[in-house]
Amino acid sequence: MKRILLLLSIISIFSCGDAKQNQKLKQGTYRATLAVSNAEMLPFNFEVETDDVLKLFNAEEVIEDNDITYRNDSVFINFPVFEGYIAAVFEGNNLKGHYIKESLDRIVPFYAEYNNEVRFETKTNATANIEDTWEMLFTEDDGSTFIAKGIFKQEGITVTGTIRTTTGDYRFLEGVMSGSTTKFSAFDGAHAFLFTADMTDAGMHGVFYSGNHYQATFTAKRNAAYELPHEDTLTFLNEGYNSFAFSFPDTNGNIVSLTDEQFKDKVVVVQLMGTWCPNCLEESKYYKTFHEANKDKDIAFVALAFEYAKTETNAFAGIKRLQERIGVEYPILLAQYGSSDKVKAQEKLPMLNHILSYPTTIFIDKKGAVRKIHTGFNGAATGEKFLNFKTEFEKFVGDLLAE
Repeated sequence: MKRILLLLSIISIFSCGDAKQNQKLKQGTYRATLAVSNAEMLPFNFEVETDDVLKLFNAEEVIEDNDITYRNDSVFINFPVFEGYIAAVFEGNNLKGHYIKESLDRIVPFYAEYNNEVRFETKTNATANIEDTWEMLFTEDDGSTFIAKGIFKQEGITVTGTIRTTTGDYRFLEGVMSGSTTKFSAFDGAHAFLFTADMTDAGMHGVFYSGNHYQATFTAKRNAAYELPHEDTLTFLNEGYNSFAFSFPDTNGNIVSLTDEQFKDKVVVVQLMGTWCPNCLEESKYYKTFHEANKDKDIAFVALAFEYAKTETNAFAGIKRLQERIGVEYPILLAQYGSSDKVKAQEKLPMLNHILSYPTTIFIDKKGAVRKIHTGFNGAATGEKFLNFKTEFEKFVGDLLAE
């Protein structure tokens, strides 16, 4: 936090300099970069429509942001729902500053060039093609590994697609193939992802950057038939437990429990999530729509939020911001703040073998029995997988309601 305060004080000093006062973002396109390492820049594009509205672009994903403030020659771009923001000073029509997450003490250098709509700059034609399904293995600094499935398309030098893991997907990825080297990225205000890889006849090997705080290497081979473990098999009740339970406060300070009258004799969908999590946000939007369309049925939704905000006040503020921005009417309870650590989260819910992913959904029937636990969420970037999820969700809930 001291680093954040020092940075903001420096920005304040810059804002008192000789630069033009009260400058606003100029309408048009920008090429932005985040310095994720000494050697690598994560690029993304945005378009300023008015001085207080811009749109972020990742392949076919478009994110509108209308929370922009100005102070002298500085601009603060706050992102919808998420805590992270960009603080920058004007350099002509360009911007120079940082992408900041205060609760995590993370600061990433940021620069944006006006009137540039190119994402990855390249002068070399593609000599390799990534379009395929890929079996991927990631290796972290401590030697631990995790598996993933890459699904990519390529047109000329343009690469799009996503990467699915057992806990969800890496959003809408967009990049290029330059010679036999590919780079693709995503930035949505919460997560900053960059992948770089070299293609060979045997497959590809590369590096995954999440902001400037995390790196993992990966290898991949083409495998059109590759499938990840099914999401309904990864999380389950520990031996000795035959039910699910919780008691956490809502935004009004009231303790809400599964034994409350509002859940009695109803199918209950319990969502484990965080307001900082893009996949949770996308899932919440879907659940909100389904909830609104089925209010007349014996079904109830409740979310348990695991927040990394350092104070309870800030954690509840994040929950209220999410509820207001997307119109969630079902209760979101604060299960944990100060950390989103999954081991600590599991201590709050000891009946689960682990919490592997945010989000995770627990399906409970009208008699209070846990009927299914679904780990992770595959959003719209996964295409058919997302459509299948919605079909399976609606059928399974319908079957529970019919019992």
